[in-house]
Amino acid sequence: MKTDAAIAVIGAGMAGAAAARRLRDAGAQVTLFEKSRGLGGRLATRRMEEGAFDHGAQFIRAKSERFRTMMEQWRAGGLVEPWSEDRFVGVPAMNAPVKALIGDIPVMNSFTVTGLAREESFWRILAENGAYDARFDAVLSAVPSPQARPILASAGWSPAALAEERYAPCWAAMLGYEDALDLPEFISVEDEAVAWIADNSSKPDRTGPGSCIVIHATPVWTRAHLESEAEEVLAILFMRFAGITGIMREPAFGAAHRWRHALVEKPLGETHLWNPGERLGACGDWCIGARIEAAFESGEALARAVIETL
Repeated sequence: MKTDAAIAVIGAGMAGAAAARRLRDAGAQVTLFEKSRGLGGRLATRRMEEGAFDHGAQFIRAKSERFRTMMEQWRAGGLVEPWSEDRFVGVPAMNAPVKALIGDIPVMNSFTVTGLAREESFWRILAENGAYDARFDAVLSAVPSPQARPILASAGWSPAALAEERYAPCWAAMLGYEDALDLPEFISVEDEAVAWIADNSSKPDRTGPGSCIVIHATPVWTRAHLESEAEEVLAILFMRFAGITGIMREPAFGAAHRWRHALVEKPLGETHLWNPGERLGACGDWCIGARIEAAFESGEALARAVIETL
């Protein structure tokens, strides 16, 4: 790959970070664009006075040799620690591995990409207030497929793989208690509304005297309440929590967060999408499956395809 290749990666979650790092190590000039203020996508941690809540992905598992190697490196660097059984978590927050992958790669935070525009043989990144002041040899989308679809369509590329719905939504509830609750670290639940309950205070490097509880609703229940107000969702999930655990006390803190694209239900079955003629690509966990490892593998696979092309 020519070392002066300029590549834009849209999305700074695990897939985008993995793609960006592989390309940067190959000599490309990479810029990441992220609509949120933070990095990591669903590897998210919300810090409050009551403690830290991992309201997205709860843990990371490694199956492939490549990802196990990465996990070993992250653990040696103090970026992940074991939590429960073969589950690892980022420290001090879930997005620590993503931050490590990105390193010194430039990131445009709070930058919502609305489309792409061709300029000679290059691509321009478009936002609501105009075009980003740089031209790119290639553009890679590392966001959920429903978000990638309009961006790539603006460039005249609409692969059928992006037309299918691949994600289930998820409502997440966060409950903060001033004292420690007597709960297991992670509870899988057979309930109409609640999929699982996690005590985030039991995770490594999570200091504080209280308990930070995260509840994820089931896809079916979330779809039925997708447009409900957060306060209503929080009240319902708290009552289900009380019924499941027997803990009736109201928390000192409560909040709900809606993930519209949370759980991959129908993966593509391919590691990535790449259009070498247009130099456009897409990657993410939606390509392989509902795992952080899948997002990492998809991002690296797309990066390898780009390197071979450029």
